[in-house]
Amino acid sequence: MRHIAVIGSGPAGYYSAEALQKSLGEDVRIDIIDRLPVPYGLIRFGVAPDHQSIKAVSKRYEKVALSDNVRFVGNVTVGRDLSIEELRSLYDAVILATGAPHDRPLDIKGSDLPGVIGSAAFVGWYNGHPEFADLDPPLDVAAAAVIGNGNVALDVARILSKTRAEFSGSDIVGHALDALGRSSIRTIHVLGRRGPHQIAMTPKELGELGHLEEAAPQVDLGDFPPEMDDSLLEPGMRKSVMHLRDFAAIPKGKKKVIHFDFFAMPIAVEGEGRVERLVVEKTALTEDLRSVGTGEIYRIECGLVISCIGYQTPPIEGVPYEHGRGRFANSEGVIGDGLYCVGWARRGPSGTIGTNRPDGYEVAEKIAAALGAGDSKKEGRAGLDRLLASRNVDLVTFRDWQKIEEAESRRARDGSPREKFVAIAEMLGALER
Repeated sequence: MRHIAVIGSGPAGYYSAEALQKSLGEDVRIDIIDRLPVPYGLIRFGVAPDHQSIKAVSKRYEKVALSDNVRFVGNVTVGRDLSIEELRSLYDAVILATGAPHDRPLDIKGSDLPGVIGSAAFVGWYNGHPEFADLDPPLDVAAAAVIGNGNVALDVARILSKTRAEFSGSDIVGHALDALGRSSIRTIHVLGRRGPHQIAMTPKELGELGHLEEAAPQVDLGDFPPEMDDSLLEPGMRKSVMHLRDFAAIPKGKKKVIHFDFFAMPIAVEGEGRVERLVVEKTALTEDLRSVGTGEIYRIECGLVISCIGYQTPPIEGVPYEHGRGRFANSEGVIGDGLYCVGWARRGPSGTIGTNRPDGYEVAEKIAAALGAGDSKKEGRAGLDRLLASRNVDLVTFRDWQKIEEAESRRARDGSPREKFVAIAEMLGALER
């Protein structure tokens, strides 16, 4: 029997467990450890609440979680309740699948003003992450600036723009739904340092903006290259740019406007005690498609700035780390003897949910090859349970999670699949009823 610990219960963690089952068969016991009492990571707290079809992939992870040789170990924090070295002493291999839950810093003058929020915090707020439930973003302002040209920026702009009725069927948490319903925001600027041909936005997410009840996207066709240049793009990007061009023909007059500011580099946030405006420098592209400042400055009046410029993996004591890239130092998923990483913790924050699957399978094959034949001399699960009990750490199992899930379903408003608990104490309290 072999014993494997996977740290993180998001897509990368469950794909790794699935791959280990196929590589090692019945001769493996896998513990998936998460600091929260609830599983699925990015699926629960990162995917937009109005994209329920994407969240359905959790059913695949549930099948893995309910296998006899896989166990969910929730409410256990590596680095606080136990160390990496302790895990390495207990398990034949340890896989870090912790994702990249922290925001990349905006790092411009004034970015510490109240009203500047990272996307991890804002997305966590409307998705009910316990760390961000009390965020209380300033929505009593006329305009917001969203910095970034990826799908997260689109999610944020769309969530700020929707009516209450448009959230029907979603699992947006109640406190965010109520706050957004009272929002005074009427103008949303989406800023990118480069042009329409360099966006990282997918067609589906862009297309949604053209069908909002009270909001209309706007672009300046002067920011676009000649239309014939679109033919040089790969098909998905070409379709995305087509959506952007179509936005120019959408009639004006809706209650809210989503304005795409291309070739726009934020250089400062200004305000007396809170955000009042964003200072932007116009950019131009070099031959190798880098953006450089032109010296032309303009200001966007806004009371909320949401930075969607990327994420980074938090360091863990005892694990080599690449600070410049915001990920664990690794060579094709291998950190060191018996220590591996997958997903965003390996690659940095790039790719889709499905991109994590090949990572898991590649690392599982490497683990199987490294372990070879024969039984383990490690304690695995029994040793972990003894260690946690000695430290009075109450772990949450997958069956416990199912009780939490049932309680959330019972709390749901009409048309919603669930009303999430937004505090760990509430989650654990559902187990005592």
